[in-house]
Amino acid sequence: MSTALKTDQKVGYCIYIDTLLEGPCPVEHDEQGYPFVYPTLLAAQRVIAEDTIERIHQFLLGEREFDDAMTVEEYVVEVDIQPDGSVYDQSGQRFDRV
Repeated sequence: MSTALKTDQKVGYCIYIDTLLEGPCPVEHDEQGYPFVYPTLLAAQRVIAEDTIERIHQFLLGEREFDDAMTVEEYVVEVDIQPDGSVYDQSGQRFDRV
């Protein structure tokens, strides 16, 4: 999560996962508890790719099952960044501090 977001940026990208109780929601949060926002689609996609590579590596070492290593549940969602740090996604959901 080292990619810095420009302070005047209004649109960014969050990595989401579908949960049973809350539905789609961001999986990462910054040190203040707000959803972590990547400045570009590519930056968010690269994090998912790196995590997938790590899971595959763990499978090759015998530390993880194949299906678990090959399953990618995370996906990228474009969000509108609010001045207070909260975000809105395309379905109108608002995510604030956790």
